[in-house]
Amino acid sequence: MLEEVERWLSTRSWSATERPLHRILAAKQRTGQTVSVVLPALNEEATVGDIVSVIRHDLMRQVPLVDELVVVDSGSTDRTSEVAAAAGARVVHRDGILPRLPAVPGKGEVLWRSLLVTRGDIVCFVDADLRDFSSDFVSGIVGPLLTEPDVDLVKAMYDRPLAGATGQGGRVTELMARPLLNMHWPQLAGFVQPLGGEYAARRSLLEQLPFPVGYGVELGMLVDALHLAGLDALAQVDVGVRKHRHQDGQALGRMAAAIYRTAQLRLARGHLIRPSLTQFERGEDGFEPRTYSVDTEERPPMVDIAEYQARKAA
Repeated sequence: MLEEVERWLSTRSWSATERPLHRILAAKQRTGQTVSVVLPALNEEATVGDIVSVIRHDLMRQVPLVDELVVVDSGSTDRTSEVAAAAGARVVHRDGILPRLPAVPGKGEVLWRSLLVTRGDIVCFVDADLRDFSSDFVSGIVGPLLTEPDVDLVKAMYDRPLAGATGQGGRVTELMARPLLNMHWPQLAGFVQPLGGEYAARRSLLEQLPFPVGYGVELGMLVDALHLAGLDALAQVDVGVRKHRHQDGQALGRMAAAIYRTAQLRLARGHLIRPSLTQFERGEDGFEPRTYSVDTEERPPMVDIAEYQARKAA
C-alpha cells in the first residue's frame, strides 16, 4: 500500500464513537453550519418510514443536529412518498425539480437534483433501503465535517453481511470498484466502502462536481473529489453494520458495467466505447440475449446551472 494511503488511514479514518454527539452539536453551534439529509428513494415503502422516523426522533427532536430531512422520490409506484411524508419527511418528486431538463432514470440524477431543493451547508445522503437503521449513520459521517474544517467529504464504512455471512456483501465493490481504484487511483485504495450510499459532503464541494446519472455516481464523486480537493479532504467513519436489500446477479452486472463506464470516462474522456451490456437468460429455446444500455450521461456541476446560481444570489 502507498505510504500516503497508510498515513491517510491513520489520520482520516475514524469510528463514530470518537465524536460523541455533544461534541458534534457544540461544533455545529460554534460554526453555525446547517445540515440537510437526503434520502433518494424508489419503491422503498418497506424501509423509508423507519429511517425517517429514527432521524427525526434522534437528530431533530432529541438534539438539533439535522435541519432538514428530504426524501426525493424518483418515480415510485408503491407508497414510498406517502410513508415518508407520514413519518415526517419533506417529500419532493424528482420530476418536479428543474423541470426544464427532462429527468433520466438513475440514482445520480436524484442526488444531483436534490442540491436544488436543499439548503444545508452540509448535505448527507442516505440510501432508503436500509434495515435496522441507526442514526449513527448520519451523525457519524456529519461529525467530521463539523469538527474538522479541512475535511470536505466523508464516507461511511461498515460490515455488509450477506446471507448471514459477515463481510460478503458489496460484491460489486470487491469485483469491480476496488480493483479499478487500486490500479488507476491508488490514493483511494484506503476506502473500505467506496460505493456505499451513505456519505456527507460540504455543499461547496458538491456543487462543483459532475454527477453521473446512474450507479457510477459514488465512484465518480470520489475520483472527482480527489482531483478537486485532494486526499486529505476526504475521510471515512466506521458506523457498524449495514443491512439492506441485496440485488440479484444480473442487476449487479449492470451496476458493474455502469461503474466501469464511469471510470473509463475519467481515464480517457472522449474515448467512447460501446455503452451497452449484453446478458443471457434461459428461455424456452435456450439462452436468450438481453442487451441493456449503460449509464453514460453525466450532469454538469450544479454551480453551472442558472436556476441554482439564481437561488444562491437570492
